[in-house]
Amino acid sequence: MKSLLLIPLLVALGVAVPATAKTSGAYAGEALAAGAKVTIAQAQSVALKARPGKVTDRELEKEAGGSGLRYSFDIKTHGKTYEVGVDAQTGQVLENKAEGKNPD
Repeated sequence: MKSLLLIPLLVALGVAVPATAKTSGAYAGEALAAGAKVTIAQAQSVALKARPGKVTDRELEKEAGGSGLRYSFDIKTHGKTYEVGVDAQTGQVLENKAEGKNPD
């Protein structure tokens, strides 16, 4: 229970928290959500249409390409993990590729 109380603090500080440790709805980069037109739920729906599977990690980050603000989802399907990036302003899929040897 104590670890669940630390999660919002770690997220607010920008510390990456594994998906298994997150509380329902919490995600890395959540503080950036005020600048997004697309919610994480909407973006996740788009990502899962582009790459069906199980979401194992999700975050909102500033990254080059698109509007510069994107949701990033790790989606596991058929034993392989893919990264799907969704623009936080337009909902457009910006990336949909297999994770390399050194995932972000």
